[in-house]
This record gives sequence, C-alpha cells and structure tokens, in this order.
Amino acid sequence: MTSPDARQPRLVARGRIVTDGEAVDDGLVAIEGDRIVYAGPAGEFDAADEFGAANEFSGAEELKVPEGALLLPGLVDLHCHGAAGGDFPSADEDAARQALDFLHRSGTTTLLASLVAAPPEELLRGIRLFARLDGEGLVSGIHLEGPFLSPTRCGAQNPDFLLEPDVGLAQELIEAADGKMMTMTYAPELPGADTVVDLLIEHGVTPSLGHTDADAATAEASLAQACEELDELAAAGFDDQEAVPTVTHLFNAMPPLLARAPGPVAACLRAAAADRAVVELVADGVHLDPATVRMVFDLVGAGNIALVSDSMAAAGLGDGRYTLGGSPVTVQDGVATLDATGAIAGGTSTLLDVVRHTVGAGISVESAVRSATAVPAAVLGRSDEFGSLRRGLCADLVVTDSELRLVAVVRKGNTLTLPVSS
Repeated sequence: MTSPDARQPRLVARGRIVTDGEAVDDGLVAIEGDRIVYAGPAGEFDAADEFGAANEFSGAEELKVPEGALLLPGLVDLHCHGAAGGDFPSADEDAARQALDFLHRSGTTTLLASLVAAPPEELLRGIRLFARLDGEGLVSGIHLEGPFLSPTRCGAQNPDFLLEPDVGLAQELIEAADGKMMTMTYAPELPGADTVVDLLIEHGVTPSLGHTDADAATAEASLAQACEELDELAAAGFDDQEAVPTVTHLFNAMPPLLARAPGPVAACLRAAAADRAVVELVADGVHLDPATVRMVFDLVGAGNIALVSDSMAAAGLGDGRYTLGGSPVTVQDGVATLDATGAIAGGTSTLLDVVRHTVGAGISVESAVRSATAVPAAVLGRSDEFGSLRRGLCADLVVTDSELRLVAVVRKGNTLTLPVSS
C-alpha cells in the first residue's frame, strides 16, 4: 500500500460535534490539507478509507482536548468593526491585520469587515483595503454600515456623515469593492432607499435594514421588495441559493416595539418568522437582555437568526479609551460607549463570547452554534464552503470545553495559537 503523502497535514479531533443544529455525542472530525474528510460518529471513522492507510489515524496528529470537548464549525461573523486595538473603519492596514489575526485565533474563522459612515473618500479607502485583504483570504467580504442611515437612529454613527440614499455614490462604493461588498445597511424610510435596494441586489449585495426610524408598514414593504427581487434572480438562474435580506442588529438603533406603534421590529420579526429575513442579534449581554434573546429564538427560530459580535477595537482588550471610525469611545466594565452621546459603540466580545452568552440566556448550544455558523454562511451564499462540519468543506474547526471556553482553532487546515488573554 502506498504510504500517506507526508506533505499533506492530517489532523483528527474527537469530541461532541455540534453542527447544523444537531449534535453527535462521540464524534470525530478528520482533516487533510485544508479540507474536512470526515465528520461524524467516531465509531464509523475508517482511516484507511479517508486517509488511504490502514493504521488507526494514518499518522495524523490528534488534537488533545479535554473531557466533554465540543467540536464546532469555524464561527462566521457578519458584523465586526475590529478587535485587539484595530479599528476597521480607520483603514489602518497594520492594525487591521493585527485585529484579524486575533479574531481568527479567537474562533471567528470567517468574517466581514464592517465599516461605518464616513466621508466618501474615507469609505473608498477602507473598501479598497478590505477588498485587497479579501484577496488574501483574511476576510470574506465587506459590510458597509452606512452612510444611508437615519440621523434619528444613528446610534454610534457620526451624524455628520449620514446621507440620503445616493445611487451614484452607492455605485461608486460597489465598484470600488470589486465584488467584495457582501451586505449594506440602509434605512428604508429615506427617500430613494428603494432605488438603492434595487442597485444592491443587482450587484449581488444583500440589503440589510437597520439604523432606521421607519414605521412597521415601511419596513415591511422594503423587506418584501428585497425578497421579491431576490426571488426573481433565483428564478432566472442567477443565484442557485435561496437568499433573503438581513436586519442589522435587531432592536438596536430602532424605535421600540409599542402597542400602537410596532415600528420596524414587528415587521422584521414577522418577516423572519416567515423565512423572509435573517435578523442579526448582538447577544453579548450588553446590547440585549437575555429574555429578549430567548423571545426572538422562540419566535423566529435559530435558522433565521445570525448571531454577530458588532465588535470594535476594544474586543480582546481591557477597559480604556478607543475609537470607532474616528469617534472617541470609552470602555468601562466591558461596555463601549460613545464619548459624545453615551450611545453603545459596538461590542467588546468575540463571537464565541456571544455564543456563550446566548447559551447562558437559555438557548441550546445546537441552536446558538447554528446561528453563528451555518446561518451566516448561507447569508453569504457560501454554505458549500464553510459554516458546517461536513466532508469537502473548508477545514475550519473550533474546539471548546464543555463551557464553551476556547481550546483550539483550526483555520483552513492550520492549527492556530490561541490569543493571549487580556
């Protein structure tokens, strides 16, 4: 029998597999090169079949894991502004690379780089930087959070840089991204928002309703418009995966749901419950009460929720002074607030922290992990590449202990050194 090719790294991890909303108690994941070659019950693993050799693990390295270890797909973050001192909107390349290295080692193996409202030339600089880093495989696209947002619900966005929808500017931003813009947040009540939604979908960008003061009817109509256009593209054969619009951090930067003024929250919940939208939740214990998190999971299901970190430069670091897109931010007791207004200015948790908080809120680990892996991968239209532990997918693996504390990270088949705790 031909001996295994020594140039191909082989890795095996054994523990409780949690993927796609299900679990395998005694599971095993086998990796060769940058691909998963087996993920399933340990007792059904055949090294000779998977690795082409008869010995048990065919010379593979076996990850050392604690008793009760969980094997999760690499986490996928659709909304992330930075970490480890790096602020993505500032477009500082060295700081961005440092932040990405920290995030990858923290279990977020796939992420969008989120930018905030800024002067057009600054937006273009950030877009071009992250389009290039996408080409290096460090990010998987760009999320543009602004500038077509409501000044009434600007949150931590600088109101000086918010604009009414401008198709010409939107076209320029999309072109600068060179196919790497994945999502864009917009306020549907602004004049011209419907035209921008048309443009986004035409260019393969998922519209994400948010930072809005819209009433329920306006939000409902905008989500319906986006769904209809995405359905038409799929029917015409331009997209082979079912696509829906998303909602940027549901509840945050929106009017509250009231008895006689339900606002956008009601419309977004109804759309998600009908499988016609995916809602982001920043379930970090700061942005949302645990009871709110439980309610949304109960109402719309894990398959219509994308857990996100909304992390900023302070993630992975301690309290102190930071910036978000040039705006001064103070972090105290792990809560980031804008110096100018006191508004919450992003998160200080990693996505794995968010998953842990979600489970702590009473959600099953299977549901929480699905909303941080398979669901966001589907939003990006890349379920056949990552977001699950399945044969043939990219070898992205997060190993935790039974309390969802990080043990090991494998990204594209490479075992990463864990980040230094702050």
